[in-house]
Amino acid sequence: MKIKTIILAAGQGTRMRSALPKVMHEIAAKPLLKHVYDTSRKIPNNSVFIIYGHGGELVKSRLSDMEATWIEQKQQLGTGHAVQQAEQYIEDDDKVLILYGDVPLLKKETIEGLLKNVSEQSLALLTVDLENPMGYGRIVRDDSGKVIKIVEQKDADPTELAITEGNTGILAAMGKQLKNWLSRLESNNAQNEFYLTDVIEMAVNDGLEIITTHPECEDEVLGINNRMQLAHLERVYQKGQANQLMEHGITLRDPDRIDVRGEFKQLGTDITVDVNVIFEGKNSIGSNVTIGANCIIKDAVIQDNVEILPNSIIDNAEVGEGSRIGPFARLRPQAQLSDHVHIGNFVEIKKAKIGSGSKVNHLSYIGDAEIGSKVNIGAGTITCNYDGVNKFKTIIGDNAFIGSDTQLIAPVTVGDGATIGAGSTITKDTPENQLTLSRAKQISVNSWQRPVKKEQ
Repeated sequence: MKIKTIILAAGQGTRMRSALPKVMHEIAAKPLLKHVYDTSRKIPNNSVFIIYGHGGELVKSRLSDMEATWIEQKQQLGTGHAVQQAEQYIEDDDKVLILYGDVPLLKKETIEGLLKNVSEQSLALLTVDLENPMGYGRIVRDDSGKVIKIVEQKDADPTELAITEGNTGILAAMGKQLKNWLSRLESNNAQNEFYLTDVIEMAVNDGLEIITTHPECEDEVLGINNRMQLAHLERVYQKGQANQLMEHGITLRDPDRIDVRGEFKQLGTDITVDVNVIFEGKNSIGSNVTIGANCIIKDAVIQDNVEILPNSIIDNAEVGEGSRIGPFARLRPQAQLSDHVHIGNFVEIKKAKIGSGSKVNHLSYIGDAEIGSKVNIGAGTITCNYDGVNKFKTIIGDNAFIGSDTQLIAPVTVGDGATIGAGSTITKDTPENQLTLSRAKQISVNSWQRPVKKEQ
């Protein structure tokens, strides 16, 4: 049996007060709609249909990697009307699942539980018990506890408004029956819209049982309508990520101050993470790694026994075993550090390979370079790799010593065991095991007088 998932994502989201379509706002650096799509794709034998409206072309272009059928709802005439736009794709024997593009934290297990209750004799409905059901449609049951209908808040009488069981809007039904109910929808209500919720009463009248299930918590089915709700669900999501990390054995100095905006391809053991660390993209982190406060780790590979000191950025870079980074260091894309490398404070590495046991400890820029093993690079060293048009490479051999305040004008090669005197500007290749330096002659002028400020 095939599953057809219809994600409703046409709303403008006026309360967000944004030119960006509501479903493109982000949690953990991922659009709300992408969260819903990714969860739905975990369900096997599933085809996804996205009903779009406001800002639809922008949504489609930014989420073009999503394998889905995009259907435009040109007029915003309610949720029932939105589902009607996909009616031509629904087969009689499909199980049809209705989701919402602004409900990002719904779990796969909740969807699976819902789908189990769908048959030709039953419609599956996800409901939630609320302390404050304001804004939710109310689940109306008969004296035996069976669902008989859903009443939208604007159409509810005082007795119905007192009901605390709310409708999430998420439901599943067989295709043949759903198409029949969609064809019978009317807009005789306070909003003059076609409510999808009306199919519940139709199903009851047709003799079907409404089987309800519930999420683990209210936040799982909370839709986002404003910035406060967006911020709330961001923290809910991040708390869940923190709990998963701690269950894996990661020590978080403060679980409320960590952001995971991606995923981990690999996680070792005995990792310690200080406050305000951000993980982005896909990261692999080995065992016995310590990450200091305020670091950003993005698309990185970090091997075992690495220490990353506070305020460092590692972006699309590789850090070898036993290395020490920071504080205030930046590894830019294609930085590749071998084992036991030291990258110190205010050092930037870009598209460079650093060999085993080498050190770049202070205030240096190493870009487009290949550094050998056991190299010591002094403070203020710069590889001058760019002439304004093209990039050039600097090569430094094993056991070389680069004195402080050296400029290496690429392309240039420093030989194995070479020493570069501090304050040098190197424009030519230097021989192995020799001292090379370039300095202007130092003079002292004994008759010189310091200028004195003239009185006004």
